[in-house]
Amino acid sequence: MHSPRSLKALSFGIALSCCGSTARLSAQSSTTGIEHPDSLRGTVVNSATHEPIARALVFSPDNRYATMTDDRGHFEFTFPQGESEKTAGLADNSDIHSLETSQRQHARTNRPTMLMARKTGFLSRHNGQEGFQIGPVQQELTISLAPEARIVGQVILPESDGSDKIQVELYRRQVREGREHWDPAGMAMSRSNGEFRFAELSAGSYKLLTHELLDRDPLTFNARGQLFGYPPVYYPAAPDFATGAVIRLSPGETFQARVSPAKRKYYPVKLGVKNAPPSLQAEIQVWPQGHAGPGYSLGYNVGDELIEGLLPDGAYTVQVATYGPNAMTGMLNFTVSGAALSGPGITLLANSSITVSVKEEFQRTETVTPGTMTFGGLRPSPENGRRPNYLQVTLVSAEEFGPAPAASLRPPSGPEDDSLVIENVKPGHYRVRVNTSIGFVSSIASGGTDLQRQPLVVGLGGSTPPIEITVRDDGAQIEGTIEGTTTTDVRRAGFDSPGQSPGNVYFVPMADSGGQFSMAWVSPDGKFQLQQLPPGAYRVLAFDRQQPDLEYASDEVMSQYDSKAQVIRVVAGQKEHLRLPLITASE
Repeated sequence: MHSPRSLKALSFGIALSCCGSTARLSAQSSTTGIEHPDSLRGTVVNSATHEPIARALVFSPDNRYATMTDDRGHFEFTFPQGESEKTAGLADNSDIHSLETSQRQHARTNRPTMLMARKTGFLSRHNGQEGFQIGPVQQELTISLAPEARIVGQVILPESDGSDKIQVELYRRQVREGREHWDPAGMAMSRSNGEFRFAELSAGSYKLLTHELLDRDPLTFNARGQLFGYPPVYYPAAPDFATGAVIRLSPGETFQARVSPAKRKYYPVKLGVKNAPPSLQAEIQVWPQGHAGPGYSLGYNVGDELIEGLLPDGAYTVQVATYGPNAMTGMLNFTVSGAALSGPGITLLANSSITVSVKEEFQRTETVTPGTMTFGGLRPSPENGRRPNYLQVTLVSAEEFGPAPAASLRPPSGPEDDSLVIENVKPGHYRVRVNTSIGFVSSIASGGTDLQRQPLVVGLGGSTPPIEITVRDDGAQIEGTIEGTTTTDVRRAGFDSPGQSPGNVYFVPMADSGGQFSMAWVSPDGKFQLQQLPPGAYRVLAFDRQQPDLEYASDEVMSQYDSKAQVIRVVAGQKEHLRLPLITASE
Protein backbone atom coordinates (compact mmCIF):
# COMPACT_ATOMS: atom_id res chain seq x y z
CA MET A 1 0.00 0.00 0.00
CA HIS A 2 1.31 3.44 -0.94
CA SER A 3 2.07 6.13 1.61
CA PRO A 4 0.17 9.44 1.32
CA ARG A 5 3.40 11.05 0.11
CA SER A 6 3.83 8.57 -2.79
CA LEU A 7 0.17 8.86 -3.78
CA LYS A 8 0.52 12.63 -3.80
CA ALA A 9 3.57 12.41 -6.02
CA LEU A 10 1.75 10.04 -8.38
CA SER A 11 -1.26 12.37 -8.57
CA PHE A 12 1.02 15.31 -9.27
CA GLY A 13 2.72 13.40 -12.09
CA ILE A 14 -0.62 12.50 -13.68
CA ALA A 15 -1.91 16.08 -13.41
CA LEU A 16 1.25 17.47 -14.93
CA SER A 17 0.99 15.12 -17.91
CA CYS A 18 -2.47 16.58 -18.68
CA CYS A 19 -1.39 20.23 -18.68
CA GLY A 20 -0.56 22.47 -21.65
CA SER A 21 2.41 22.25 -23.94
CA THR A 22 4.81 24.05 -21.63
CA ALA A 23 4.28 21.33 -19.03
CA ARG A 24 5.85 18.86 -21.42
CA LEU A 25 9.20 20.51 -21.91
CA SER A 26 12.02 18.10 -21.27
CA ALA A 27 13.31 20.02 -18.25
CA GLN A 28 9.93 19.89 -16.55
CA SER A 29 9.09 16.31 -17.42
CA SER A 30 11.96 15.11 -15.25
CA THR A 31 10.00 16.17 -12.16
CA THR A 32 6.98 13.98 -12.87
CA GLY A 33 8.38 10.93 -11.15
CA ILE A 34 7.84 8.69 -14.20
CA GLU A 35 10.05 5.61 -13.95
CA HIS A 36 10.22 4.72 -17.66
CA PRO A 37 10.25 7.98 -19.65
CA ASP A 38 10.51 8.03 -23.43
CA SER A 39 12.83 10.72 -24.81
CA LEU A 40 13.61 12.32 -28.15
CA ARG A 41 16.40 14.74 -28.89
CA GLY A 42 17.38 16.52 -32.06
CA THR A 43 18.72 19.55 -33.86
CA VAL A 44 17.16 22.26 -36.01
CA VAL A 45 19.44 23.29 -38.87
CA ASN A 46 19.53 25.74 -41.76
CA SER A 47 18.78 23.70 -44.92
CA ALA A 48 21.08 25.88 -47.02
CA THR A 49 24.12 26.14 -44.74
CA HIS A 50 23.45 23.16 -42.41
CA GLU A 51 24.30 25.42 -39.48
CA PRO A 52 22.28 25.02 -36.26
CA ILE A 53 19.38 27.42 -35.62
CA ALA A 54 19.20 28.81 -32.09
CA ARG A 55 15.93 29.81 -30.39
CA ALA A 56 13.72 27.96 -32.88
CA LEU A 57 10.35 26.76 -31.63
CA VAL A 58 9.89 22.98 -31.87
CA PHE A 59 6.38 21.68 -31.25
CA SER A 60 3.87 18.96 -32.04
CA PRO A 61 0.98 19.80 -34.42
CA ASP A 62 -1.56 19.31 -31.61
CA ASN A 63 0.42 21.76 -29.42
CA ARG A 64 0.80 19.22 -26.58
CA TYR A 65 4.58 19.55 -26.68
CA ALA A 66 6.77 22.57 -27.29
CA THR A 67 10.28 23.76 -26.51
CA MET A 68 12.94 26.13 -27.82
CA THR A 69 16.31 25.10 -29.21
CA ASP A 70 19.43 26.13 -27.33
CA ASP A 71 22.29 28.19 -28.76
CA ARG A 72 23.54 25.10 -30.61
CA GLY A 73 20.17 24.32 -32.17
CA HIS A 74 19.55 21.33 -29.86
CA PHE A 75 16.25 20.35 -28.31
CA GLU A 76 15.02 17.46 -26.20
CA PHE A 77 11.64 16.10 -25.12
CA THR A 78 10.80 13.59 -22.40
CA PHE A 79 7.39 12.03 -22.94
CA PRO A 80 5.30 10.57 -20.09
CA GLN A 81 3.88 7.08 -20.27
CA GLY A 82 0.30 6.26 -21.17
CA GLU A 83 -2.75 5.71 -19.00
CA SER A 84 -1.61 2.22 -17.90
CA GLU A 85 0.89 3.76 -15.52
CA LYS A 86 -1.96 5.09 -13.37
CA THR A 87 -2.54 1.56 -12.06
CA ALA A 88 1.14 0.75 -11.63
CA GLY A 89 1.91 -0.64 -8.15
CA LEU A 90 -1.75 -1.10 -7.23
CA ALA A 91 -1.94 -4.78 -8.26
CA ASP A 92 -0.82 -7.84 -6.35
CA ASN A 93 2.36 -9.75 -7.17
CA SER A 94 0.62 -12.10 -9.61
CA ASP A 95 -0.21 -9.14 -11.84
CA ILE A 96 3.23 -7.50 -11.78
CA HIS A 97 4.47 -9.17 -14.97
CA SER A 98 1.33 -8.41 -16.95
CA LEU A 99 1.32 -4.80 -15.72
CA GLU A 100 4.95 -4.29 -16.72
CA THR A 101 4.22 -5.73 -20.15
CA SER A 102 1.24 -3.41 -20.53
CA GLN A 103 3.35 -0.46 -19.43
CA ARG A 104 5.99 -1.23 -22.05
CA GLN A 105 3.32 -1.55 -24.72
CA HIS A 106 1.77 1.81 -23.82
CA ALA A 107 4.88 3.68 -22.70
CA ARG A 108 5.04 5.47 -26.04
CA THR A 109 1.37 6.26 -26.46
CA ASN A 110 2.06 9.91 -25.54
CA ARG A 111 4.75 10.32 -28.20
CA PRO A 112 3.65 12.63 -31.01
CA THR A 113 3.88 11.19 -34.49
CA MET A 114 5.21 14.47 -35.92
CA LEU A 115 7.23 17.47 -34.80
CA MET A 116 7.39 20.86 -36.48
CA ALA A 117 9.72 23.84 -36.18
CA ARG A 118 9.31 27.56 -36.70
CA LYS A 119 11.65 30.55 -36.64
CA THR A 120 11.32 34.08 -37.97
CA GLY A 121 13.34 34.40 -41.18
CA PHE A 122 12.80 30.76 -42.13
CA LEU A 123 10.04 29.02 -44.02
CA SER A 124 9.06 25.57 -45.12
CA ARG A 125 6.54 23.51 -47.05
CA HIS A 126 3.74 23.79 -44.47
CA ASN A 127 2.87 27.49 -44.24
CA GLY A 128 6.08 28.30 -42.44
CA GLN A 129 6.17 25.10 -40.40
CA GLU A 130 8.21 22.07 -41.33
CA GLY A 131 6.69 18.72 -40.32
CA PHE A 132 8.85 15.66 -39.68
CA GLN A 133 7.49 12.18 -38.98
CA ILE A 134 8.74 10.42 -35.86
CA GLY A 135 9.19 6.66 -35.66
CA PRO A 136 7.88 4.83 -32.54
CA VAL A 137 11.42 4.00 -31.34
CA GLN A 138 13.26 6.94 -32.85
CA GLN A 139 15.49 8.91 -30.44
CA GLU A 140 17.30 11.32 -32.79
CA LEU A 141 15.76 13.81 -35.23
CA THR A 142 17.14 16.55 -37.45
CA ILE A 143 14.70 19.24 -38.60
CA SER A 144 15.80 21.51 -41.43
CA LEU A 145 14.28 24.92 -42.14
CA ALA A 146 14.80 26.85 -45.36
CA PRO A 147 15.90 30.48 -44.94
CA GLU A 148 13.49 32.93 -46.53
CA ALA A 149 14.47 34.72 -49.73
CA ARG A 150 13.53 38.33 -50.41
CA ILE A 151 13.06 40.72 -53.29
CA VAL A 152 13.46 44.36 -52.35
CA GLY A 153 13.71 47.35 -54.58
CA GLN A 154 12.53 50.78 -55.63
CA VAL A 155 10.15 52.21 -58.19
CA ILE A 156 11.52 55.48 -59.57
CA LEU A 157 8.79 57.70 -60.99
CA PRO A 158 10.16 60.60 -63.02
CA GLU A 159 8.52 63.97 -62.42
CA SER A 160 6.94 62.66 -59.21
CA ASP A 161 6.96 64.69 -55.99
CA GLY A 162 7.22 61.50 -53.92
CA SER A 163 3.56 61.29 -52.98
CA ASP A 164 2.71 58.71 -55.66
CA LYS A 165 2.55 55.08 -54.61
CA ILE A 166 2.41 52.26 -57.14
CA GLN A 167 1.41 48.60 -56.93
CA VAL A 168 4.13 46.06 -57.53
CA GLU A 169 3.19 42.45 -58.28
CA LEU A 170 5.21 39.26 -58.15
CA TYR A 171 4.66 36.03 -60.09
CA ARG A 172 6.28 32.68 -59.37
CA ARG A 173 7.15 29.99 -61.87
CA GLN A 174 5.22 26.77 -61.21
CA VAL A 175 5.03 23.49 -63.10
CA ARG A 176 1.65 22.20 -64.21
CA GLU A 177 1.32 18.93 -66.12
CA GLY A 178 5.11 18.98 -66.51
CA ARG A 179 5.12 22.44 -68.13
CA GLU A 180 6.00 25.95 -67.05
CA HIS A 181 3.27 28.22 -65.73
CA TRP A 182 3.29 31.56 -63.92
CA ASP A 183 1.06 32.09 -60.88
CA PRO A 184 0.57 35.20 -58.69
CA ALA A 185 2.91 35.19 -55.68
CA GLY A 186 2.13 38.47 -53.95
CA MET A 187 1.45 42.16 -54.27
CA ALA A 188 2.97 45.15 -52.48
CA MET A 189 2.45 48.90 -52.48
CA SER A 190 5.53 51.05 -52.80
CA ARG A 191 6.26 53.54 -50.03
CA SER A 192 6.47 57.29 -50.51
CA ASN A 193 10.15 56.92 -51.45
CA GLY A 194 9.30 54.20 -53.99
CA GLU A 195 10.73 51.32 -51.96
CA PHE A 196 8.97 47.95 -51.86
CA ARG A 197 9.65 44.57 -50.28
CA PHE A 198 8.61 40.94 -50.78
CA ALA A 199 9.68 38.66 -47.93
CA GLU A 200 9.15 35.02 -46.90
CA LEU A 201 9.82 33.79 -50.43
CA SER A 202 10.93 30.26 -51.19
CA ALA A 203 13.74 29.57 -53.60
CA GLY A 204 12.58 29.60 -57.21
CA SER A 205 12.03 31.70 -60.32
CA TYR A 206 10.02 34.93 -60.24
CA LYS A 207 8.87 37.80 -62.45
CA LEU A 208 8.23 41.33 -61.22
CA LEU A 209 6.03 44.07 -62.66
CA THR A 210 4.46 47.40 -61.79
CA HIS A 211 0.78 48.10 -62.33
CA GLU A 212 -0.59 51.13 -64.16
CA LEU A 213 -0.67 54.41 -62.30
CA LEU A 214 -2.64 57.40 -63.57
CA ASP A 215 -1.14 60.81 -62.90
CA ARG A 216 -3.83 62.83 -61.17
CA ASP A 217 -1.93 65.43 -59.22
CA PRO A 218 -4.68 67.64 -57.71
CA LEU A 219 -2.60 70.74 -58.44
CA THR A 220 -2.31 70.06 -62.16
CA PHE A 221 -5.11 67.61 -62.94
CA ASN A 222 -7.56 68.75 -65.62
CA ALA A 223 -10.35 66.28 -66.41
CA ARG A 224 -10.83 67.92 -69.80
CA GLY A 225 -7.17 68.14 -70.64
CA GLN A 226 -4.65 65.53 -71.69
CA LEU A 227 -4.38 62.64 -69.23
CA PHE A 228 -1.07 61.05 -68.34
CA GLY A 229 -0.09 57.84 -66.64
CA TYR A 230 2.63 55.27 -66.08
CA PRO A 231 2.13 52.02 -68.06
CA PRO A 232 3.28 48.72 -66.52
CA VAL A 233 6.97 47.90 -66.51
CA TYR A 234 8.10 44.27 -66.47
CA TYR A 235 11.43 44.05 -64.69
CA PRO A 236 13.87 45.35 -65.67
CA ALA A 237 12.39 47.38 -68.56
CA ALA A 238 10.45 44.96 -70.79
CA PRO A 239 7.21 45.97 -72.59
CA ASP A 240 5.29 42.76 -71.81
CA PHE A 241 5.19 39.89 -69.33
CA ALA A 242 6.67 37.25 -71.64
CA THR A 243 9.89 39.19 -72.27
CA GLY A 244 10.39 40.25 -68.65
CA ALA A 245 13.52 38.98 -66.91
CA VAL A 246 13.37 35.90 -64.70
CA ILE A 247 14.63 36.49 -61.16
CA ARG A 248 16.13 33.26 -59.81
CA LEU A 249 16.29 33.19 -56.03
CA SER A 250 18.41 30.88 -53.92
CA PRO A 251 17.47 30.05 -50.29
CA GLY A 252 18.21 33.06 -48.09
CA GLU A 253 19.07 35.35 -51.02
CA THR A 254 18.03 39.01 -51.11
CA PHE A 255 17.58 40.35 -54.64
CA GLN A 256 17.66 44.08 -55.41
CA ALA A 257 15.37 45.30 -58.21
CA ARG A 258 14.83 48.81 -59.56
CA VAL A 259 12.24 49.80 -62.15
CA SER A 260 11.52 53.17 -63.70
CA PRO A 261 8.14 53.56 -65.45
CA ALA A 262 7.91 56.24 -68.12
CA LYS A 263 5.06 58.75 -68.20
CA ARG A 264 2.87 58.49 -71.30
CA LYS A 265 -0.34 59.98 -72.66
CA TYR A 266 -3.50 58.05 -71.78
CA TYR A 267 -6.80 58.12 -73.67
CA PRO A 268 -10.37 57.17 -72.69
CA VAL A 269 -11.60 53.78 -73.98
CA LYS A 270 -15.27 52.77 -74.13
CA LEU A 271 -16.39 49.40 -75.52
CA GLY A 272 -19.97 48.17 -75.69
CA VAL A 273 -21.06 44.66 -74.69
CA LYS A 274 -23.54 42.62 -76.73
CA ASN A 275 -25.60 39.74 -75.29
CA ALA A 276 -24.70 40.84 -71.77
CA PRO A 277 -26.94 39.30 -69.08
CA PRO A 278 -28.61 41.69 -66.61
CA SER A 279 -26.28 42.96 -63.87
CA LEU A 280 -23.27 41.51 -65.64
CA GLN A 281 -20.72 39.92 -63.30
CA ALA A 282 -17.57 39.27 -65.29
CA GLU A 283 -13.81 39.06 -65.22
CA ILE A 284 -12.23 41.58 -67.59
CA GLN A 285 -8.64 41.15 -68.73
CA VAL A 286 -6.70 43.35 -71.12
CA TRP A 287 -3.17 42.90 -72.47
CA PRO A 288 -0.98 44.00 -75.40
CA GLN A 289 -2.15 42.15 -78.48
CA GLY A 290 -0.39 38.78 -78.81
CA HIS A 291 1.27 39.09 -75.39
CA ALA A 292 -1.09 37.87 -72.65
CA GLY A 293 -0.11 38.98 -69.19
CA PRO A 294 -1.02 41.14 -66.20
CA GLY A 295 -0.55 44.87 -65.67
CA TYR A 296 -3.23 46.67 -67.70
CA SER A 297 -6.86 47.01 -66.66
CA LEU A 298 -10.33 48.09 -67.77
CA GLY A 299 -13.56 48.05 -65.78
CA TYR A 300 -17.29 47.58 -66.39
CA ASN A 301 -19.79 50.41 -66.00
CA VAL A 302 -23.06 48.67 -65.07
CA GLY A 303 -25.20 51.77 -65.59
CA ASP A 304 -23.99 52.42 -69.14
CA GLU A 305 -23.25 48.75 -69.92
CA LEU A 306 -19.80 49.70 -71.14
CA ILE A 307 -16.29 48.39 -70.62
CA GLU A 308 -14.27 51.53 -70.06
CA GLY A 309 -11.04 52.92 -68.73
CA LEU A 310 -7.84 54.58 -69.90
CA LEU A 311 -5.00 53.17 -72.00
CA PRO A 312 -1.92 54.55 -73.79
CA ASP A 313 -1.32 54.12 -77.52
CA GLY A 314 -1.05 50.50 -78.60
CA ALA A 315 -2.80 47.39 -79.92
CA TYR A 316 -4.70 45.45 -77.25
CA THR A 317 -6.87 42.39 -76.62
CA VAL A 318 -9.71 42.50 -74.12
CA GLN A 319 -11.41 39.35 -72.83
CA VAL A 320 -14.69 39.30 -70.92
CA ALA A 321 -15.71 36.09 -69.10
CA THR A 322 -18.90 35.60 -67.07
CA TYR A 323 -19.40 33.02 -64.34
CA GLY A 324 -21.89 30.26 -63.57
CA PRO A 325 -23.32 27.20 -65.35
CA ASN A 326 -24.26 29.21 -68.46
CA ALA A 327 -21.02 31.16 -68.66
CA MET A 328 -20.16 33.24 -71.70
CA THR A 329 -16.94 34.69 -73.09
CA GLY A 330 -16.14 37.51 -75.49
CA MET A 331 -12.88 38.78 -76.98
CA LEU A 332 -12.00 41.85 -79.03
CA ASN A 333 -8.82 43.24 -80.56
CA PHE A 334 -8.65 47.03 -80.74
CA THR A 335 -6.12 49.84 -81.18
CA VAL A 336 -5.65 53.11 -79.31
CA SER A 337 -3.99 55.70 -81.53
CA GLY A 338 -3.60 59.24 -80.24
CA ALA A 339 -7.28 59.79 -79.38
CA ALA A 340 -10.18 58.57 -77.28
CA LEU A 341 -11.70 55.31 -78.50
CA SER A 342 -15.39 54.51 -78.55
CA GLY A 343 -15.01 51.20 -80.28
CA PRO A 344 -17.17 48.33 -81.48
CA GLY A 345 -19.04 46.16 -79.02
CA ILE A 346 -17.79 42.87 -77.60
CA THR A 347 -20.15 39.99 -78.36
CA LEU A 348 -20.52 37.45 -75.56
CA LEU A 349 -20.96 33.86 -76.74
CA ALA A 350 -21.80 30.74 -74.78
CA ASN A 351 -18.83 28.60 -73.78
CA SER A 352 -18.36 25.34 -75.66
CA SER A 353 -19.63 21.84 -74.96
CA ILE A 354 -17.40 19.03 -76.20
CA THR A 355 -18.54 15.45 -76.66
CA VAL A 356 -16.28 12.52 -75.79
CA SER A 357 -16.28 9.05 -77.33
CA VAL A 358 -14.47 6.00 -75.96
CA LYS A 359 -13.29 3.07 -78.04
CA GLU A 360 -12.24 -0.10 -76.21
CA GLU A 361 -9.63 -2.41 -77.70
CA PHE A 362 -9.37 -4.87 -74.85
CA GLN A 363 -7.45 -8.09 -75.39
CA ARG A 364 -8.74 -10.03 -72.39
CA THR A 365 -11.98 -11.93 -72.82
CA GLU A 366 -13.15 -12.86 -69.30
CA THR A 367 -16.80 -12.11 -68.71
CA VAL A 368 -18.04 -10.22 -65.69
CA THR A 369 -21.25 -9.85 -63.77
CA PRO A 370 -23.20 -6.85 -65.11
CA GLY A 371 -22.54 -3.75 -63.08
CA THR A 372 -19.21 -4.93 -61.63
CA MET A 373 -15.78 -3.45 -62.29
CA THR A 374 -13.13 -5.97 -63.31
CA PHE A 375 -10.06 -6.04 -65.48
CA GLY A 376 -11.40 -7.66 -68.62
CA GLY A 377 -14.58 -8.82 -70.33
CA LEU A 378 -17.78 -6.83 -70.51
CA ARG A 379 -17.41 -3.32 -69.13
CA PRO A 380 -19.74 -0.35 -68.91
CA SER A 381 -18.99 1.68 -72.05
CA PRO A 382 -20.66 3.82 -74.70
CA GLU A 383 -20.44 0.89 -77.11
CA ASN A 384 -22.77 -1.24 -75.01
CA GLY A 385 -24.97 1.67 -74.01
CA ARG A 386 -23.43 2.43 -70.62
CA ARG A 387 -21.01 5.09 -69.39
CA PRO A 388 -17.35 4.04 -68.89
CA ASN A 389 -17.31 4.77 -65.18
CA TYR A 390 -13.72 3.55 -64.95
CA LEU A 391 -12.61 6.61 -66.95
CA GLN A 392 -12.12 10.26 -65.95
CA VAL A 393 -11.54 13.01 -68.51
CA THR A 394 -10.36 16.49 -67.49
CA LEU A 395 -9.26 19.52 -69.49
CA VAL A 396 -6.39 21.39 -67.81
CA SER A 397 -5.38 24.86 -68.99
CA ALA A 398 -2.21 24.87 -71.08
CA GLU A 399 -1.82 28.66 -71.03
CA GLU A 400 1.54 29.86 -69.72
CA PHE A 401 -0.04 32.68 -67.73
CA GLY A 402 -3.29 33.26 -65.92
CA PRO A 403 -5.85 31.25 -63.97
CA ALA A 404 -6.19 27.53 -64.60
CA PRO A 405 -9.84 26.76 -65.33
CA ALA A 406 -10.43 23.02 -65.54
CA ALA A 407 -13.44 21.21 -66.97
CA SER A 408 -14.52 17.59 -66.55
CA LEU A 409 -17.20 15.22 -67.77
CA ARG A 410 -20.59 16.29 -66.51
CA PRO A 411 -22.43 13.79 -64.31
CA PRO A 412 -25.34 11.91 -65.96
CA SER A 413 -28.59 13.84 -65.97
CA GLY A 414 -30.54 10.65 -65.22
CA PRO A 415 -30.38 6.84 -65.24
CA GLU A 416 -30.79 6.73 -69.02
CA ASP A 417 -28.18 9.39 -69.80
CA ASP A 418 -25.25 7.63 -71.51
CA SER A 419 -23.72 10.76 -73.07
CA LEU A 420 -20.17 11.87 -72.37
CA VAL A 421 -19.96 15.65 -72.50
CA ILE A 422 -17.62 18.30 -71.10
CA GLU A 423 -19.67 21.45 -70.65
CA ASN A 424 -18.89 25.13 -70.22
CA VAL A 425 -15.38 25.07 -71.72
CA LYS A 426 -13.87 28.54 -71.92
CA PRO A 427 -11.89 29.44 -75.09
CA GLY A 428 -8.21 28.61 -74.78
CA HIS A 429 -5.60 25.87 -74.99
CA TYR A 430 -5.96 22.71 -72.90
CA ARG A 431 -4.14 19.50 -72.10
CA VAL A 432 -6.47 16.50 -72.04
CA ARG A 433 -5.89 14.42 -68.91
CA VAL A 434 -7.45 10.94 -68.95
CA ASN A 435 -7.26 8.65 -65.92
CA THR A 436 -8.40 5.06 -66.22
CA SER A 437 -8.59 2.28 -63.64
CA ILE A 438 -8.65 -0.32 -66.41
CA GLY A 439 -5.83 -0.69 -68.94
CA PHE A 440 -4.25 2.42 -70.42
CA VAL A 441 -5.14 5.18 -72.86
CA SER A 442 -3.47 4.40 -76.19
CA SER A 443 -4.67 7.50 -78.07
CA ILE A 444 -6.50 10.81 -77.62
CA ALA A 445 -7.48 12.77 -80.72
CA SER A 446 -9.78 15.55 -81.87
CA GLY A 447 -10.26 16.55 -85.49
CA GLY A 448 -7.03 14.82 -86.49
CA THR A 449 -4.94 16.43 -83.71
CA ASP A 450 -2.96 14.08 -81.47
CA LEU A 451 -3.92 15.40 -78.05
CA GLN A 452 -1.25 13.36 -76.31
CA ARG A 453 1.34 15.57 -78.03
CA GLN A 454 -0.57 18.79 -78.81
CA PRO A 455 -3.01 20.94 -76.84
CA LEU A 456 -6.72 21.05 -77.56
CA VAL A 457 -7.61 24.45 -78.99
CA VAL A 458 -11.11 25.65 -78.07
CA GLY A 459 -12.26 28.64 -80.10
CA LEU A 460 -14.68 31.41 -79.22
CA GLY A 461 -18.26 30.45 -79.93
CA GLY A 462 -17.33 27.71 -82.39
CA SER A 463 -17.86 23.97 -82.33
CA THR A 464 -14.99 21.75 -81.25
CA PRO A 465 -14.63 18.27 -82.83
CA PRO A 466 -15.33 15.39 -80.42
CA ILE A 467 -12.52 14.04 -78.27
CA GLU A 468 -11.91 10.41 -79.28
CA ILE A 469 -10.24 8.18 -76.69
CA THR A 470 -8.98 4.63 -77.25
CA VAL A 471 -8.36 2.35 -74.26
CA ARG A 472 -6.33 -0.88 -74.32
CA ASP A 473 -5.33 -3.40 -71.66
CA ASP A 474 -2.12 -4.91 -73.06
CA GLY A 475 0.36 -2.44 -71.57
CA ALA A 476 3.81 -3.39 -70.31
CA GLN A 477 4.35 -4.65 -66.75
CA ILE A 478 7.30 -3.18 -64.88
CA GLU A 479 8.78 -4.26 -61.56
CA GLY A 480 12.02 -3.23 -60.02
CA THR A 481 14.24 -2.42 -57.05
CA ILE A 482 15.93 0.73 -55.84
CA GLU A 483 19.65 0.13 -55.41
CA GLY A 484 21.07 0.49 -51.92
CA THR A 485 17.75 0.57 -50.08
CA THR A 486 18.92 -1.32 -47.02
CA THR A 487 17.61 -0.10 -43.65
CA THR A 488 20.81 1.89 -43.08
CA ASP A 489 20.74 3.50 -46.52
CA VAL A 490 17.08 4.37 -46.26
CA ARG A 491 17.67 6.14 -42.95
CA ARG A 492 20.69 7.92 -44.38
CA ALA A 493 18.42 9.26 -47.14
CA GLY A 494 16.08 10.70 -44.52
CA PHE A 495 13.38 8.03 -44.23
CA ASP A 496 13.50 7.12 -40.58
CA SER A 497 9.86 6.21 -40.07
CA PRO A 498 8.96 2.56 -40.54
CA GLY A 499 6.64 2.13 -43.49
CA GLN A 500 7.68 5.39 -45.14
CA SER A 501 8.34 5.10 -48.85
CA PRO A 502 12.03 5.48 -49.77
CA GLY A 503 11.25 6.98 -53.16
CA ASN A 504 9.10 7.65 -56.20
CA VAL A 505 9.80 6.28 -59.68
CA TYR A 506 8.99 8.47 -62.68
CA PHE A 507 8.52 7.12 -66.21
CA VAL A 508 9.12 10.09 -68.53
CA PRO A 509 8.44 9.60 -72.27
CA MET A 510 11.31 10.43 -74.59
CA ALA A 511 10.61 13.13 -77.15
CA ASP A 512 8.54 11.90 -80.13
CA SER A 513 8.69 8.28 -78.97
CA GLY A 514 5.16 7.57 -77.77
CA GLY A 515 4.32 6.63 -74.22
CA GLN A 516 2.72 8.56 -71.36
CA PHE A 517 4.09 10.01 -68.16
CA SER A 518 3.55 7.58 -65.28
CA MET A 519 4.63 7.28 -61.66
CA ALA A 520 5.09 4.37 -59.26
CA TRP A 521 5.43 4.39 -55.47
CA VAL A 522 8.34 2.57 -53.87
CA SER A 523 7.50 0.23 -51.00
CA PRO A 524 9.55 0.41 -47.78
CA ASP A 525 11.60 -2.59 -48.89
CA GLY A 526 12.78 -0.66 -51.97
CA LYS A 527 10.64 -2.45 -54.55
CA PHE A 528 8.17 -0.97 -57.02
CA GLN A 529 5.85 -2.12 -59.78
CA LEU A 530 3.72 -0.55 -62.48
CA GLN A 531 0.99 -2.20 -64.50
CA GLN A 532 -0.23 -1.10 -67.92
CA LEU A 533 2.64 1.16 -68.98
CA PRO A 534 1.83 2.34 -72.53
CA PRO A 535 4.28 1.24 -75.24
CA GLY A 536 7.08 3.73 -75.93
CA ALA A 537 10.55 4.84 -74.88
CA TYR A 538 11.07 6.23 -71.36
CA ARG A 539 13.63 7.78 -69.08
CA VAL A 540 13.08 6.05 -65.74
CA LEU A 541 14.24 7.89 -62.63
CA ALA A 542 13.91 7.15 -58.91
CA PHE A 543 13.76 10.17 -56.60
CA ASP A 544 13.88 10.07 -52.81
CA ARG A 545 10.73 12.22 -52.65
CA GLN A 546 7.97 13.57 -54.85
CA GLN A 547 8.93 16.06 -57.56
CA PRO A 548 5.94 18.39 -58.08
CA ASP A 549 8.15 20.86 -59.97
CA LEU A 550 9.64 18.32 -62.36
CA GLU A 551 9.32 19.80 -65.86
CA TYR A 552 9.00 16.38 -67.45
CA ALA A 553 7.47 17.69 -70.69
CA SER A 554 10.78 19.36 -71.57
CA ASP A 555 13.27 16.97 -73.14
CA GLU A 556 16.00 19.58 -72.57
CA VAL A 557 15.31 19.67 -68.83
CA MET A 558 15.06 15.90 -68.51
CA SER A 559 18.32 15.33 -70.38
CA GLN A 560 20.10 16.79 -67.34
CA TYR A 561 19.22 13.57 -65.50
CA ASP A 562 20.65 11.23 -68.15
CA SER A 563 23.53 10.07 -65.94
CA LYS A 564 21.01 8.86 -63.33
CA ALA A 565 18.26 7.68 -65.67
CA GLN A 566 17.71 4.27 -67.21
CA VAL A 567 16.26 4.34 -70.72
CA ILE A 568 13.81 1.58 -71.61
CA ARG A 569 11.70 0.80 -74.66
CA VAL A 570 8.62 -1.30 -74.07
CA VAL A 571 6.06 -2.88 -76.37
CA ALA A 572 2.58 -4.23 -75.70
CA GLY A 573 2.52 -7.07 -73.17
CA GLN A 574 6.22 -6.79 -72.29
CA LYS A 575 7.48 -7.61 -68.79
CA GLU A 576 10.54 -5.74 -67.57
CA HIS A 577 12.63 -5.75 -64.37
CA LEU A 578 14.69 -2.69 -63.43
CA ARG A 579 17.32 -1.72 -60.85
CA LEU A 580 17.56 2.04 -60.36
CA PRO A 581 19.88 4.33 -58.40
CA LEU A 582 18.20 6.71 -55.96
CA ILE A 583 18.44 10.42 -56.74
CA THR A 584 18.52 12.30 -53.43
CA ALA A 585 17.49 15.87 -52.70
CA SER A 586 21.14 16.95 -52.47
CA GLU A 587 21.90 15.89 -56.05
